[in-house]
Amino acid sequence: MNPVLDEVVAELAAAPQSAAALTLYALVSTLEFERAGYLFKLAKLRDLTAAQRQLAYRLIEMMAAGQNHGADWQAAKARMDGLVRGA
Repeated sequence: MNPVLDEVVAELAAAPQSAAALTLYALVSTLEFERAGYLFKLAKLRDLTAAQRQLAYRLIEMMAAGQNHGADWQAAKARMDGLVRGA
């Protein structure tokens, strides 16, 4: 899998219901919807530590490079879905 996605999954696994985990999850979910313009409330980045914000920026860079789809993205997103939903 992708190291950025691995890091996001690890953040969610550490505390799936934390504000930071849910913010990162929301960003990943948002980055799947190009038609909607990837709408994400940037003020939510304040809920993240500096290191977590860097991770969020790396996710945004993945989108800019067209890497926000495909097998790795879908596998990571499925793992995140399970973590957030408590599965």
